[in-house]
Amino acid sequence: MSGKQNQSLDIYIGKVINNVRKKQGLTIAEVSDQSGISRGMLSKIENAQVSPSLDSLLKISRSLGVPISSFFKEFDSDEEGGAQLVKAEEALEVVRRGTKVGHTYQLLAYDTGPHKTFEPFLISLDNKSEIFPAFSHEGTVFMHLLEGEMIYRHGKQTYHMKPGDSLTYDARISHGPEELIEVPIRFLNIIYYGNNAPD
Repeated sequence: MSGKQNQSLDIYIGKVINNVRKKQGLTIAEVSDQSGISRGMLSKIENAQVSPSLDSLLKISRSLGVPISSFFKEFDSDEEGGAQLVKAEEALEVVRRGTKVGHTYQLLAYDTGPHKTFEPFLISLDNKSEIFPAFSHEGTVFMHLLEGEMIYRHGKQTYHMKPGDSLTYDARISHGPEELIEVPIRFLNIIYYGNNAPD
């Protein structure tokens, strides 16, 4: 994504957060207390002075009681068509909880209609020594390993994955990379919400 497109998205996200916050009658101070993000940073996010990380957006979405997808829902949407093309160089790079150097998430779709039914990510893991946190959230996840080799944990079970392997699991159960055997690792991660899709 170019610098101009990044700026445009930052402005859009800032306006959405500002509108949702004001609609709920919340002050920046109240959202700050609930999200754990400083008032100054929230103000900068709302005014598009910084590019918010996915971690920050998750905290803000939880404090406002809205799905994170609502921050992207109408961005760059085409009212005359139902398809959205995200070119390879335009994938939105985001940062998730626990992410360090060598761990990249790219969101592959920003707008999937009035209700978010899925979220597709391309995830890259490059640091073999990194320790990853366990995740749990709503939805069903479909994973497809494109490159590398790893041991992936879901609950009490572990799965040895090589290129071409796929794994589908309940995301409410704790999950995450257990061991990186061969890096770089790249995999497609699609979170499907089904009938419980957030608005």
